[in-house]
Amino acid sequence: MAERQDFSVDRTDRPGLPPSVLRVGDVLALPAVQEGAPTVLVGGSALDAGVRWVHASDSAAVARLLDGGELLLTTGAAWPTSPAALRVLVVELAAVGVSGIVVELGSRMPRVPAAVVEACAASGLALIALGAEVKFVAVTEAVHRALIDAQTAALRERQRLHDLFTALSLRGAPADLIVSEVARALDAPVHLENPAGEVVAIEALRVPVAEALRQGERGGDRVPVQARGVRWGWLVAAEGPPHPAGRATVLELGATALAFGCLADGEGAWTVLAHRSLVEDLLGARFAREEDVEVRLRRLGLDPSGGSVSGLVFRTDEDAEMLVARARAAGLPAVGARRGADVVLLVAAGADALTDAVLAHLSGGAPVTVGPSAEGVLGLLASIRAALDLAARPSGGDVPVVRRVADRPLERLVSALRDDRRLQAHSEQMLDPLVRHDRDRRGDLLAVLAALVAHPGNRSAAAAASHLSRSVFYQRLALIGDLLGADLDDGETLAALHLALLARRREETRPR
Repeated sequence: MAERQDFSVDRTDRPGLPPSVLRVGDVLALPAVQEGAPTVLVGGSALDAGVRWVHASDSAAVARLLDGGELLLTTGAAWPTSPAALRVLVVELAAVGVSGIVVELGSRMPRVPAAVVEACAASGLALIALGAEVKFVAVTEAVHRALIDAQTAALRERQRLHDLFTALSLRGAPADLIVSEVARALDAPVHLENPAGEVVAIEALRVPVAEALRQGERGGDRVPVQARGVRWGWLVAAEGPPHPAGRATVLELGATALAFGCLADGEGAWTVLAHRSLVEDLLGARFAREEDVEVRLRRLGLDPSGGSVSGLVFRTDEDAEMLVARARAAGLPAVGARRGADVVLLVAAGADALTDAVLAHLSGGAPVTVGPSAEGVLGLLASIRAALDLAARPSGGDVPVVRRVADRPLERLVSALRDDRRLQAHSEQMLDPLVRHDRDRRGDLLAVLAALVAHPGNRSAAAAASHLSRSVFYQRLALIGDLLGADLDDGETLAALHLALLARRREETRPR
C-alpha cells in the first residue's frame, strides 16, 4: 500500500551543495602540482575529500576566511613555531572543513613540523609537501579549470539522464526498465521496493541478488518514490563509484520517472511486475544461486524454506492478483503471474492443505493442475514445471476441475527427467518409425497410440477418443505393432511407449 505523506505548505527546503566533482587525489595528479614534486604525508581516505576551490595563504588565522571544501596552498611563512599552536591551527582548519593542506617547503620551513603531521593524521586531513617551488597562481588556475570542466561534464551528464528518464516516462516504460537504467548509470546494484518492503524490481548487475539487497540495506543511498503527497516506495542503490551528476541526483531522476508511472498506471502495476518477473526468472532458471530466488520470494511473503511448497496452474481468465489475494486470504502465502492462457501460482502449502475444496475456492471453479509437494527453490521449480507439463496435456475427455501430478506417476517422472538427454533419446528411438510414417503419409499413428496408452484397459474408449471406428482403430494398432516390432498387449511395452509419448509432448511444448 502507498503511504500518504503530510507536508507543510509554508516549508521551504534549502538544497544542499552540489556533489564535489574533484578530489584531493585528482588535484595531485595535475601537471601544475606534479612540477612541485609532491610527497603525501597524510593520505589514504583523506585524498578522497572533495575540492570545490583553492585558497592560497600563509596566515595562521586563515581558518576564519574559509567556508569549507577549499584546498589550502601555503608556505607556512607566518605559521607559529610552537607544536601546541600548530596543532590548534590544524584543528581550526579541519573544523571549517578544508579539503587538505599543501605546504611548499623552503628556507622558512625546510620540512613539515611533526606536530602538523600528527594533527592532520588525527583529524583525517590530507597533507602534501611540495619539494620544489611552484607558482601558486598556476596551481590555482589549473584546479579551477579542472573544476569548471568537470562541472560542465556533470551538467551535460545530468541533462543526458534527464532526457533519458523523461523519454522513458513518456513511453510508459515499465518500472524494471527504469530500475535497470538507474543501476547502469550508477554502476551499482539498484532495487525498487514498496512501503511493505517487497522487492518490485531489481538490477543486481554483476552481484548476486541476495548480496545486492544486503548491500542496499547496509548503507547505500535511498530516495522516496512519491508524488502528490503519496509515497509509493523507495529506490535503493548499493554503494558504488561517484557519479559526475551526483548519485542522489541520478536516483531522484529515476524516482521521478517511477512516480510518473505510478500516476499513469496505478500502484497495482508494481505488484503485477514483482510477481511476474519472479515467476519468469524461476521458470526460466535465470538465477545462479537458489538464495537469489529465495530472498525475493521471502520479500514477497513466501518462504520456500519454511515447509512444503507447491506449484499450481489455473486455466482462467481472472487476473493473477485476484488468485493471489484469495490464496492469502485463505492463509496461504502465494506469488502468482499470468502465462498465456494460464495463471501460475506458487504457494507455501503441501498436498495435505490443498484439498479439492480449497482449490475450488481459489480457482472459482476453473480447472487447476497441482504440482507435487516440494521443499526449497529447486523443489518449487520442479513442482511448477510438472504442473505446467500436465496442464498442457489434453485430458482425453472432459477436463476435470482438479488434476494432480501426484496421481500420474509417469508425468511426474518425465518432469523430473525433463533435462536428461537420455529420456529424449528413448523417445526418439521408440517412436521414430511412427514419426516418419505420419510425416510421409500425413498419418495419425501417434494420435492413435496416445489414445491407446490413455485408455490401456478399454480399447473401445480409446477408439472413441481417436474418433475412429473400432475396426479402423484395430487396423491402426496392427500397423503400429508392425512398424515398431512391438506387442501392444504387453504392459511393459505400453509403459515404455507411454513414457516416450510424454517425453515427446513435453519437448514439443517446451518454450523456445
